[in-house]
Amino acid sequence: MRKLLWLLNGVVLGFIAAHFVNQTPEGRRFFDRVGRGLEEFGRAFSNGYHEAEPNDADFEAALRDLTTKQ
Repeated sequence: MRKLLWLLNGVVLGFIAAHFVNQTPEGRRFFDRVGRGLEEFGRAFSNGYHEAEPNDADFEAALRDLTTKQ
């Protein structure tokens, strides 16, 4: 229970620190850059998922063919 309390204290202090950093122009630029990086990562992840999805259908069809041949 004590470790959970330390974790919660760290999270709260981190949010407070991020709030104060975000109030400065440099901090705002930093968080904008982090936000752009996260958006780019999300788009890349989504594109990769959608590109791999048709391959899954081909794989399932191949497995179905193998099971019906036996």
